[in-house]
Amino acid sequence: MDEDFGRLAYLVLLLVAVGGYLVVEMRARPGKTLRFAAAWGMIFLGAIAIAGMWGDIRNTVAPQARVLEGGRIEVPLGDDGHYHLTAQVNGKPLRFIVDTGATTIALGEDDARKIGIDTDRLGYTGEAQTANGPVETATVMLDSVAIGDIHDESVPALILRSELGVSLMGMSYLSRFARVSIEGNRLILER
Repeated sequence: MDEDFGRLAYLVLLLVAVGGYLVVEMRARPGKTLRFAAAWGMIFLGAIAIAGMWGDIRNTVAPQARVLEGGRIEVPLGDDGHYHLTAQVNGKPLRFIVDTGATTIALGEDDARKIGIDTDRLGYTGEAQTANGPVETATVMLDSVAIGDIHDESVPALILRSELGVSLMGMSYLSRFARVSIEGNRLILER
């Protein structure tokens, strides 16, 4: 109740201040004041409209993967021609490109550090071929990978001694899904 009264008092004071300013300005320059008031009113209404439609705007500008009931994930095709999705890895969000050409989950050193892996203590004993040539790799076991309600534990991955810019979700993880298909401009993953 006190909180509502405080908000109401603040709004009344704000209205008195703005209203008082408009009354004073209307006496001096009525035409110019009305134009400014109309312009600010339109800006305010536009900001409210954008705030109300932000979810739709965000999905149009940067489409997000949708996790639906029954273990179905729909991943829209990005402007760059790749399917991007964000997964919780060891409890931290990581952005992935879904890459059916990659053998396993591959993380760059920056992403590995974000999820709590000490990359300085890894043994880089393997090698992977990338578009930029061969790169050293270290095999790790991720504690967890979660996409919406889908949760997996003890997931093998590679840490690449290079900066990918974005992590790759490869076939060793995708094979955990019963169905991986492309329908129109959407990648469908189903458990």
